[in-house]
Amino acid sequence: MYADYWQLDAKPFEPACDDATYWPAESHEGALLKLRYALDQRRAAAAIAGPSGVGKSMLVDRVISDLGEGFSPVARVVFPQMSPRDLLAHIADKLGAPPADAPRHSTDESIARIDQLLGKNTGAGKHALLVIDEAHLLEDCGLLETIRLLLNLADKPRPRMTVLLVGQMGLLSAVGRSQSLEERLSVKTLLRSFVEDETLEYIEHRLAAAGASREIFTQAALAAIHQLTHGVPRQIDRLCDLALVVGFAEQLTAIDEKQVRSVSRELLALSTD
Repeated sequence: MYADYWQLDAKPFEPACDDATYWPAESHEGALLKLRYALDQRRAAAAIAGPSGVGKSMLVDRVISDLGEGFSPVARVVFPQMSPRDLLAHIADKLGAPPADAPRHSTDESIARIDQLLGKNTGAGKHALLVIDEAHLLEDCGLLETIRLLLNLADKPRPRMTVLLVGQMGLLSAVGRSQSLEERLSVKTLLRSFVEDETLEYIEHRLAAAGASREIFTQAALAAIHQLTHGVPRQIDRLCDLALVVGFAEQLTAIDEKQVRSVSRELLALSTD
């Protein structure tokens, strides 16, 4: 809608994880390095934590897209509100384990299904990856013991699967309250939001990737964006995208601090309705 007006080839702040739009912030690059290490070394478990909107899912997408043919199956579970028995059955299904003999899965049966799959998989020279999103909720639902059971399967008799836990800030402290689980995590990494210089560079990078050839946001506007979003990439994207829409509607030649703060108030009002 507004791309032609701003002389852009595409909308610059659409969710994406491709090489052209990815910006290598220090925190994100460090996390990528650690996660790739855990997978390259076939570790049993790793965890990535951070506030909502800082790019955890995007990083996991990048890690998965870079995996070689030796990684299979790759399963991703968005943490569901399930009992331990049902969660294990769900994970077995997502991994492509052999079908259950009965519609009501017992814990032992699901473990046997996963064990059988991993045994055949390893025999074929493959290593499985299981990603559990929203893993900070595991403790609330009493499912940390279920994850420990999975890790026993993943590492028996040698590494057969990597379990990657992805969640908000409470994930690492939750894991820390289970000694047996924490000891199995070879990598724990924390994503942070951008500092001000990173916010400015991120915005300029996204604009350049979309074909921008002139200044669109003033320096004062960029500083205000960082202040208002606290450097959280998802919030930056939302604020910048709507600011470009408003700038197009008002036929502005550039977006200044006044427009940014006005758009931020509008977004805040929408979020509280």
